[in-house]
Amino acid sequence: MCITITLCYAQTLDGRLAARNGSSQWISGAESLYFAHAQRARHDAIMVGIGTVLADNPRLTVRLVPGHDPLRVVLDSRLRIPLDAAVLRDGAAAGTLIACGDSAPADRRAALVAAGAELVTLPQHPDGGLDLPRLCAHLAARGIMTLMVEGGAQVLTAMLRARLATNVAITIGPKILGSGIAAIGDLGIERLPDAINLREMRAAAYGPDLVIEARIEY
Repeated sequence: MCITITLCYAQTLDGRLAARNGSSQWISGAESLYFAHAQRARHDAIMVGIGTVLADNPRLTVRLVPGHDPLRVVLDSRLRIPLDAAVLRDGAAAGTLIACGDSAPADRRAALVAAGAELVTLPQHPDGGLDLPRLCAHLAARGIMTLMVEGGAQVLTAMLRARLATNVAITIGPKILGSGIAAIGDLGIERLPDAINLREMRAAAYGPDLVIEARIEY
């Protein structure tokens, strides 16, 4: 498998993706949104978890810069995605792949296929998470060479735990929440020498925000 996977997300200065009530609009400013859309245009596919779809109902399209929309990939083990979600309505379903688990309801499968979405069934871990290496292999086999992961926190964490992510592009908004939803959860790292390192870092200001891009070294 040869696929470049970039974790691309916005967080506060103290590492929060959202406030305690789940609100995240807007951590970053208008200028850095252009950067995010440019990232979408440069990738073959963009992936989010079902939590992000239910909370934000994103379109996951390229709108602020020239470029083609990437394949939309949604991790949804139980197929909870609404049929009127932005990634499905108005013809968008034809460019959306939904990864579900073995036990996803048959009626939901049929409804989503009828709406025009593509489904891929993956093995599930005991904690309910999907087999991400299998998904990445599936994407690579269909010609997806670059994948952008926008969130949420569970997906970002899972990609790092599985050592699948290769790069980061983190937008840091000049805000401090103190509490809220952490961008990255428990990675099972207990010693500082075992920390994941970032190499070849570069930073750029977009309005009030700072964007850090780097290569991940495990």
